[in-house]
Amino acid sequence: MFSTSSFAAHSATTPLSPLQIARREVGPLDVQIDIEYCGICHTDLHVAKNDWGRSVYPIVPGHEIVGRVRAVGAKVKRFAPGQAVAVGCFVGSCGTCASCADHMEQYCLNGYTLTYGSPSADPGGYTQGGYSKSIVVGEHFVLSLPDGLDPAAAAPLLCAGITSYSPLRHWGIGPGMTVGVIGLGGLGHMGVKLAHAMGAKTVMITTSPAKAADAMRLGANEVLISTDEQAMLAMANQFDFLLNTILVPHDFNTYMGLLKVDGTMCIVGAIGPNAQLNTRPLILGRRNIAGSLVGGIKETQEMLNFCAAHEIVSDIELIPVEQINEAYVRMQNNDVKYRFVIDMATLA
Repeated sequence: MFSTSSFAAHSATTPLSPLQIARREVGPLDVQIDIEYCGICHTDLHVAKNDWGRSVYPIVPGHEIVGRVRAVGAKVKRFAPGQAVAVGCFVGSCGTCASCADHMEQYCLNGYTLTYGSPSADPGGYTQGGYSKSIVVGEHFVLSLPDGLDPAAAAPLLCAGITSYSPLRHWGIGPGMTVGVIGLGGLGHMGVKLAHAMGAKTVMITTSPAKAADAMRLGANEVLISTDEQAMLAMANQFDFLLNTILVPHDFNTYMGLLKVDGTMCIVGAIGPNAQLNTRPLILGRRNIAGSLVGGIKETQEMLNFCAAHEIVSDIELIPVEQINEAYVRMQNNDVKYRFVIDMATLA
C-alpha cells in the first residue's frame, strides 16, 4: 500500500475535507495514475450526501479522471509511464458474462465495480475515486486520452460525454435525422455537441427561453420552448430521437407527441419513479421509451476518439480543490456552465 492525498466526504451532513487514503500497490495488470483533473458529477453530490442510502464513509468521489501514467505492472502492454490517460465511472466487472463479452461492462450481469463506493479488495474495503492525487486501476479499465483534447475540458467526457454518446450511437443517429435534446445542463450540452457532430438536425428543448442563444452556440439548429404549447404542437411527429437529460422526476408525457412513428425517447437523467406514463402515444405511434447508462470501455474509447476528431470537449469551470463544497452548492442551484472540473495540482 501507499498513501495519497484526497478530498473526502466524512458524513452526509459535513463538508468535504482533506483525507489521506491508502491505495493498493501496483499489481501485474495495474496502472498507477497521477491525477491531474477530475470532473464533478451530480452523482458525486448524491453519494456525498447519501441521497441513495448506500454511502459508506469516508468516501472520495470522482469518476471523471484525467492524468498521466506513473507506473505500470509487469504484464501491462497498452500503457507506459508519462502517457496521458483517463478513467471513467467503473473500474471492474466480472469479465465473463454475456454483457462483458459484448464489450458492455456497464451492464455486467454480475455487477460492475464503481470507481468509488463499491466493495473491493482495495485498502479499506471500498473503492475511492478521483478527488485524489493518485489512483491504481486495472489496465482494462484505463483509457487512452487522444492528442489534441484539452485534458481539463476532456475530464467530463468520461461521464457526461459517454452518457450522451452511447444512446446516440446505439440508436444510429446521423445525417437526415432530427434529434431533440431535452434539458441544457452538463449532460444536455454534451448531447447537443455530439448530435450536431454526428450530422443530425439538432433541436434543444428547454423550458427557458434565456438558454436559446447558448444552445445555438453549442450547435443546436433550433430551440423549442417546451412550455409553449403552440410551438410544441407545431413540432409534433417531427423527431426521430429524443435524448432526455432532465435529472429530476418529471412528466415524460410532455414530450412523447414530438416523436415520429417508431421514434424513441431515451432517459439518461432521472433515475427512479416518475410521473405516470400515458401509453396512448406509444401505442398509437409505435413509439418507444428507453433508458441508457454510460458506455463500455470499448465504446468510451471510441467516444474519446470521436471527440478528438471533431474537437469536442465540455464547457467547464476549472476550480481549485478548496472550492469543492462551494461548487456542490452552485451545482444544486444549476449555477455552472456546464461542468466543474477540479485542478488536482491544487491538492497538497
